[in-house]
Amino acid sequence: MTQDQYIETARLQAAIESYLGIEGNLIFDFLQENNQTKLNLITVNRRHNQSFLFHSLIGIDKLDALQKMLDYVRTYREQESSYTIQWAEPNKKELQTSYFRAKNMYEALDKFYYGRDVNSITVFSIVLNPVA
Repeated sequence: MTQDQYIETARLQAAIESYLGIEGNLIFDFLQENNQTKLNLITVNRRHNQSFLFHSLIGIDKLDALQKMLDYVRTYREQESSYTIQWAEPNKKELQTSYFRAKNMYEALDKFYYGRDVNSITVFSIVLNPVA
């Protein structure tokens, strides 16, 4: 990667963070798959100290994946439904609430459980939020 590519990578990541309004709470997880780059954008909620998948996509390379992610974050509210998931960790009585954008409830649950054992958190409800 050239110096200009590093600068463009930083610019695109900052634009995504700024657009979402969650600077410092995003993880850009890049993976190489079949000569392409997969980008998993992960959010970190500092209130309950959990991470969740925001969106995943594939690009030709890192810059292409970041540009596609920026395009996605600019339009995802119009493309996907909003879901509320209420959940709790085992042995903790406090009920937590998290919000996801997804095509359907199964995709919302996939984002919720991304990177964790399904038995590590108990989901009490998943609700499709009304369109405002």
